[in-house]
Amino acid sequence: MDQRIAVLLHVLSVVVWVGGMFFAYVALRPAAVQTLEPPQRLPLWAATFERFFPWVWLAVIALLGSGLYLIAAYGGFGAVGLHIHAMFVLGVVMMLIFAQVYFAHFRRLKTGVTAQEWKPAAAALAQIRVRIGINLSIGIAIIFIAIPGKLWV
Repeated sequence: MDQRIAVLLHVLSVVVWVGGMFFAYVALRPAAVQTLEPPQRLPLWAATFERFFPWVWLAVIALLGSGLYLIAAYGGFGAVGLHIHAMFVLGVVMMLIFAQVYFAHFRRLKTGVTAQEWKPAAAALAQIRVRIGINLSIGIAIIFIAIPGKLWV
């Protein structure tokens, strides 16, 4: 794979994941709270995540693959700057948080919505919201680390 293609894939994956979280957290959530009651809001979120999370999985795979490829192309972890190490560690933390969201909280949200048990579904959505907020913050921090890159080291 050409390094330019790897960088493009890496950046597009960040746009999908971090941009999607930004949209959900800053635009969709307030609009849903303002216009929908919980029995309508919870199925909306379940359906939204059902469509968004496969894209996040693709982004995770692409980010990890392209990131490791680029690190190897630049000579490995011993040859890259501290900013690359920080991006890698924070990216893995984000991936682990997403895995928790997907395999635990999202599953409980879908189960609650399907059974029309709104209280456990709402609790699961609250947990997802907190973790998306954390991941969004980490994602923005990674962007602030990545853009100036070597200026930080």
